Amino acid sequence: MDNVHELIDLLNLEKIEENIYRGENYQAPWKRVFGGQVLAQALHACYQTVPEGRLVHSMHAYFILAGDIGQPIIYDVDRIRDGGSFTTRRVVAIQKGTPIFSMGASFQSVQEGLDHQISMPNVPPPDMLISDEKLAEVFKEAAPEIYRSLAFPRPLEFRPVEKLNPLAGKDYPPYRHVWIKAKNPLPDDIRLHQTILAYASDYNLLTTATLPHWGKVMPNELFLASLDHAMWFHRSFRIDEWLLYALDSPSASNARGFTRGNVFSQDGQLVASVVQEGLIRKRD
Repeated sequence: MDNVHELIDLLNLEKIEENIYRGENYQAPWKRVFGGQVLAQALHACYQTVPEGRLVHSMHAYFILAGDIGQPIIYDVDRIRDGGSFTTRRVVAIQKGTPIFSMGASFQSVQEGLDHQISMPNVPPPDMLISDEKLAEVFKEAAPEIYRSLAFPRPLEFRPVEKLNPLAGKDYPPYRHVWIKAKNPLPDDIRLHQTILAYASDYNLLTTATLPHWGKVMPNELFLASLDHAMWFHRSFRIDEWLLYALDSPSASNARGFTRGNVFSQDGQLVASVVQEGLIRKRD
């Protein structure tokens, strides 16, 4: 999947019944359902039940079971509340009659209010950097498993600021900065841009929590799985324009890693924030 319009087709769900939708899976090379896909499809399902003019401002999700990549996913939306300014939805993703994921999301009509934000980190712009797909070429012979995990076709382009080498045998600070942009132009629909950013937000998060440990264990020797994921949308943006994903991991303990992310437009606007905790175990 190297075209963003293929991603849109994946995220557009089939309506089965009122409040019930069905989605197919991206055939990810790691043979498990990608968490970002479920986040985005769940948000899309909620949006089918939300009044026009209300945009998601927060979503809080739990990954309950690993998804079966060979089975479609059913999304069951609960219309909890439609208030004067806010709409609340809950959605459960189901495979084989069993919940594999649940999410609560809140939607708000656009309103005036106080406005402030933190500053964007001072990092090189994307036109001074190269994509992670090109960077992965150096691992093609020396570490083919790492190469395959980075070089598969994607509808988004990622240009990392830090040049991290998993073969160097050294630890890195738990910080990363990655520029993200859809590879193709998109329609002027903020709901679509939010949904695709939800998809993209699951990339690079949990691996940031492993950076201080690369001197002791190689990344491909670790099993990673998202446990929960929360996201807040602050301002309007376009994901077919460059966005900076600024990531840090304050803690890893008890086989779990915790990571935060702030998403900035290229002109310095803070457009979204993300937090995630995930499972990190050494493979048997």
